Amino acid sequence: MFNSIIRDSSLSAIAAGFIAVLVGFASAMAIVFQAAVSSGANSQQIESWVWALGLGMGLSSLGLSLWYKRPLIIAWSTPGAALLATGTADADLATATGTFLTVGVLITLVGVTGVFNRLVRLIPLSIASAMLAGILVQFGLSLFGAMQTQPFLIISMILIYLIAKRLVPRYAIPLVLSCGVTFCLFNQTIQTQNLSLALASPEWVTPTFSWSSIIGIGLPLFIVTMTSQNLPGVAILKSSGYQDQPISPVITTTGVTTLLFAPFGGFTFNLAAITAAICTSDESHPNPEKRYIAGVSVGVFNILAGVFGTAVVSLFAAFPQALIAGLAGLALLTTIGASLKAALNIDSEKEAAMLTFLMTASGISFFGIASAFWGVIIGMTAMYLSKRV
Repeated sequence: MFNSIIRDSSLSAIAAGFIAVLVGFASAMAIVFQAAVSSGANSQQIESWVWALGLGMGLSSLGLSLWYKRPLIIAWSTPGAALLATGTADADLATATGTFLTVGVLITLVGVTGVFNRLVRLIPLSIASAMLAGILVQFGLSLFGAMQTQPFLIISMILIYLIAKRLVPRYAIPLVLSCGVTFCLFNQTIQTQNLSLALASPEWVTPTFSWSSIIGIGLPLFIVTMTSQNLPGVAILKSSGYQDQPISPVITTTGVTTLLFAPFGGFTFNLAAITAAICTSDESHPNPEKRYIAGVSVGVFNILAGVFGTAVVSLFAAFPQALIAGLAGLALLTTIGASLKAALNIDSEKEAAMLTFLMTASGISFFGIASAFWGVIIGMTAMYLSKRV
């Protein structure tokens, strides 16, 4: 196995994994911190959350990617963290931990029984691709939105990307990353004064269970995780050519990972959506069979982030947001285009796909459920009516 990993490794896939971890931590860790504080965690327990999330994501991504030889990226539930940040103010950490364990049991049951897999099989590729494009288009727009604060940085990154895509397409994103970091170092926009190197230490929290917490927090967390993370995660795999990927074992793995790491702060794990798109695209590797190295890379960098805890978080936080937005936008550019093409490929499904795309891109939510779910609902409804009426 080790020889095959060495043989299949490429700079582009390793860089895709690093960028995915960088984007994930830099864009959402602040929400995780808020969720930890709202759940009653102190500073040492917050460090334990980072440890648990890093190792949980890293080990599961590494194991699944090596087992299936596909870029299977596991992440924490960012919508779930946002829910916790606003919904656990009256809960103590022990009760919150019991709720996390309950969510882990529910996710495991959904995976073992195959219920989720049977549901996602009903979604046509055009609808799944439209939903994916609707999710990712915000990152494409953020690429140009970042021009307001760092115009020279973003313009230089776009120029490097276009030139590299013409001359050395496999290394376009690594070159953009290295040139962007160099630009920021010369302009002294990378904040390094608060960096320190220290190992994180896990802290066990004995769970207690409360029906009110399970119903008021656990069920919404479960629903948000399945609809806002796992559903788009499956759509990304479909759109990237991995339609035959068994989903139930992956969902089961995320549930078991949640059960193992919940007492240390690993609140919920699921299929990645945005960061997975970075690893499953042509930018990672032109050969889909070798993109699993990006998943291995994600696993290794997440494990390092967990082991070094807040030190790595502070490192990622040192990068300016414009650089993160530029990297994410350019890394997802090909995926956005391919998703739109797949969504609009069948004439009879174009209107349903466009409704899905627009609803998902709107970002609105109902009953705490994100627009990606409602985009699929309106798209499937439109497709059904167009064929029945």
